[in-house]
Amino acid sequence: MKHIGIISDTHGYWDDKYLHYFEPCDEIWHAGDIGTMELAERLSAFRTFHAVCGNIDGGDLRLMYPELLRWKCEEVDVLMKHIGGYPGRYDASIRSRIYASPPQLFISGHSHILKVQYDKTLGLLHINPGAAGIQGWQRERTLVRLTIDGSAMKDCEVITLRD
Repeated sequence: MKHIGIISDTHGYWDDKYLHYFEPCDEIWHAGDIGTMELAERLSAFRTFHAVCGNIDGGDLRLMYPELLRWKCEEVDVLMKHIGGYPGRYDASIRSRIYASPPQLFISGHSHILKVQYDKTLGLLHINPGAAGIQGWQRERTLVRLTIDGSAMKDCEVITLRD
């Protein structure tokens, strides 16, 4: 069993609440727009860290983190890409790959819109954790925690970061 913390769109903004809420997590997954190497290093020093680069991420982050990442967590096939869209409206850059070989869990960011949605057509869970940073138009900063136990995804929890 693994407890996962999912974050996106930090845009280089550090909040000590990240570590507070990720304390019970085994892994942290960042869905892009990390913003700075320092932020990535702080999160990766704290827990096992999986990340993809986002459209604002510069050279060092692009060298360190791929645009697309696919791996197994427990028995769950996970796919993560910063710009991914939503069930029924996947971004053109990932749509054919998702339909050809659907993961069980698809994580994306970019929109700054928190969304946890099951895609009945493809049988996958889509999570966009919203934005945890202060850049952008979002009114609330959010992150998500999830437990993966074998092939089961459970205990999905949305956390709003209050100032």
